[in-house]
Amino acid sequence: MLEPLSPHGQHPAPDDDFLDAVLHGLSLRNKSLPSRFLYDARGSDLFEHIAKLPEYYPTRTEIGLLKERAREFGAALPGRAMVVEFGSGSSRKTELLLAALDRPAAYVPIEISAAALYPAARRIAKDFPDVDVYPVLGGFHDLERMRLPLGGSPLVGFFPGSTIGNFSRPEAVDFLLSARRLLGPGAAFLLGVDLQKPLDILLPAYNDADGVTAAFNLNLLARINRDLEGTFDLGAFEHAAIWNERHHRIEMHLRSLTGQCANVAGRTFSFAAGETIHTENSHKYTPEGFARLAGDGGWEVSRVFIDEKRLFSVQLLA
Repeated sequence: MLEPLSPHGQHPAPDDDFLDAVLHGLSLRNKSLPSRFLYDARGSDLFEHIAKLPEYYPTRTEIGLLKERAREFGAALPGRAMVVEFGSGSSRKTELLLAALDRPAAYVPIEISAAALYPAARRIAKDFPDVDVYPVLGGFHDLERMRLPLGGSPLVGFFPGSTIGNFSRPEAVDFLLSARRLLGPGAAFLLGVDLQKPLDILLPAYNDADGVTAAFNLNLLARINRDLEGTFDLGAFEHAAIWNERHHRIEMHLRSLTGQCANVAGRTFSFAAGETIHTENSHKYTPEGFARLAGDGGWEVSRVFIDEKRLFSVQLLA
């Protein structure tokens, strides 16, 4: 069964704040835009391509863990569970988790992109006919007003892909607290968490030789041009991936190649040569550091699964 849900019982419009966020972010002294706006239909397609690139280790390593340790995940998680996935995307990793669980009862994918959410939900409903599927169109900022379907099943949160790394520490703590309130007492939470590693592995993962990540980043300007009457010259910006040692994160920026101006919805913004728009962070953790973060968010790490090369972890919280 596939039955759409939403925070208010109607489909929300999660991108209603796109214009406000862009006008605010470009008005800042250090220009920045929220990373969630990278994932329109085109951006989601490009990220699916990124996930298959040889330089991009997180996806294949996490999938390897989900496959190789499937029996352990099945033993550690409750039977007849309702799986709630945050930022579900294509739900490809979810298929591996559902197959590992003992008779999963329901699946609730939460995703901001309708173009990604509904095709994936229909595929899961077809491939797992005994699992009730309730897609929710919404973002992480909607969690406080969401209500899960009733049914009495034990709840398992799922947050793969190390998306937790896109949040600042305060944002990550707020997300973990919101997820805890949504899932309720006794829930389990399975997260993908990327680990700290040498820069010769990290940097190519965010600046691939084929330029797919650059196209993904620049697509944000194309989206502004299309949806907000923008006049950005995409050829006058370049993608930049930078390691921030202080915050243990990769930062993605769009760097202006020259002094220039661009309009958005009738407003003009100037850029100096070399000035950047900060578009995304990807924090990298040690197991001990993430355990402290989880504790601040109201969770306790009960198991950690790490691949042989120690590139990536899947962590089970209680």
